[in-house]
Amino acid sequence: MTGGELSGRKIVITGVTGLVARPLALALAGDNEVVGAARFTDHATRASLEAAGVRCVQIDLAAGDVSSLPPDADVVLHFAVAKTNNWDVDLAANSGGVAHLMEHHKDAAAFLHCSTTAVYRPEGHRLFAEDGPLGDNHGVWPFLRTYSICKIAAEGTARWAAARFGLPTTIARLSVPYGDNGGWPAVHLHMMLAGHAVPVHVDAPSVYHPIHHDDIVSMIPRLLAAASVPATVVNWGGSDAVSIEEWCGFLAELTGIPARFAPTRHTIDSVQIDTTRMHELIGPTSVPWRNGMKRMARALHPDKVW
Repeated sequence: MTGGELSGRKIVITGVTGLVARPLALALAGDNEVVGAARFTDHATRASLEAAGVRCVQIDLAAGDVSSLPPDADVVLHFAVAKTNNWDVDLAANSGGVAHLMEHHKDAAAFLHCSTTAVYRPEGHRLFAEDGPLGDNHGVWPFLRTYSICKIAAEGTARWAAARFGLPTTIARLSVPYGDNGGWPAVHLHMMLAGHAVPVHVDAPSVYHPIHHDDIVSMIPRLLAAASVPATVVNWGGSDAVSIEEWCGFLAELTGIPARFAPTRHTIDSVQIDTTRMHELIGPTSVPWRNGMKRMARALHPDKVW
């Protein structure tokens, strides 16, 4: 595939009700035939997607039930993730689900598997390139104890399936997505407005690469163009490294609400990524993080932002 704009394509997007995939589906639906796949437990969300031109299809990745998806899709954008905290369910959905999905779409031109920088093993302030050590990053959070391990397992499955089916694949390790509809920085903003302290790791600062939804949408064609056999693995985040302390401080400036922090070992450590390969394959991001977070804050709390 070329790295130009996506138009006139049949695109399957899984996890279409989620924070990242939903705005992506809405952005692509105008110029493409978009099939949005999810469990669709929220009927209102499904109705809003269908009203925007997204054809919604119910699937169950844990059961391997993807037969309702069109096998002739041009490209597949896989953003679905199971986080039930049940190991059997989450391994079946995240690892087994990728296998079923890639087999069903083995004739697609490209497959994008959205992974996460949470696959990297915490090592203080190490700069993680794509060959960095993998491990249980999110297990420190009881509500996400299966997340990192299942994401690592899913990457292994995607690598195998790319080779097995000759399906050009990109595995993109996403850092911190955010936008007008929320994200981790928005959670911190909500905490600040409610008077709560924001947890940060004792090994300060807690550094990540927040990426705005506009950049996520604009980079999809180039991520698909980078798909290959064996699978391409690339870090995916904002070009600037930004700490929780720094973005909360900026949100405090916007709202006049002071940012308070609660240092602890019971939260995830920094995951600063090496963006060299990302810049080579898909270029830098274009939304400066301060501009993006100001937009986010104004969209979510227009009465609180100066």
